[in-house]
Amino acid sequence: MKYTKRGSALFPLRHPRRCGTQGNPALPPGIEGVEVKKVYYIRMRNAALFASAALLLVTTIPAGAQQSRASSRGSVLDAHEGLTVTAEPWTSAEQYKEKFHKKSPLDAGIIAIRVSFRNDTNESIRIALSRIRLSFNLDENNRQELPPMKSEDVADAILKPGGKDPTASRSRIPLPIPTRKSGGRDKKWTELKDEAEIAGVRDGVVAPHSTTEGLLYFDLAGQFDLLSSAHLYIPELVALETNHPLMYFDLDLNPSATH
Repeated sequence: MKYTKRGSALFPLRHPRRCGTQGNPALPPGIEGVEVKKVYYIRMRNAALFASAALLLVTTIPAGAQQSRASSRGSVLDAHEGLTVTAEPWTSAEQYKEKFHKKSPLDAGIIAIRVSFRNDTNESIRIALSRIRLSFNLDENNRQELPPMKSEDVADAILKPGGKDPTASRSRIPLPIPTRKSGGRDKKWTELKDEAEIAGVRDGVVAPHSTTEGLLYFDLAGQFDLLSSAHLYIPELVALETNHPLMYFDLDLNPSATH
């Protein structure tokens, strides 16, 4: 320890850290210790409160987002062998506005079903999109299946003169398989075809740990109440690397059912 001479006595030099501002005496060691503990306690308490709030925020937001996504009205879900399939019939005109800016398939009697394929495996999975079927009961003894429509057929149906009235009542007759003639395909037709194609499921192969989603279109001739008995049947699923076939999916689309 260094000393300085004041008159005839020697006084120890204080450490600079313990000195106050110039012209003020240093705080006694006991007082300084109390102040440090007080500041440390306040800081630790604030840090603990901040950490608790952050943890609550992190754990609450994703759960809410997942719950909102899982509880979408009218959507159904099934999963097996590492593949999860979700299907949601679009029965409201509002649902089409983002994808179709002028005319909607719903106005032409077509139902769009939004499907999602999530692959949680280490292999690519091929889905035969053309083999998917929408099946429903016309009556107690008559069940029918419809294949998905191509984007060209969707555009033809929307622009067809004298289109169907979705609100009109109809007798239960077998629905024809969509086969529309080309003709009168102008700029409007091209725009609708492009909108239907962009919104649709365009890739039948789902890469490992990825998701493919989009719309499938079915011509119900405006008889949307047929969805009360409808099932979406998805066969011919294959894991490509091992050429292993997966079990089919059969999703019940009954909007009144609880899933």
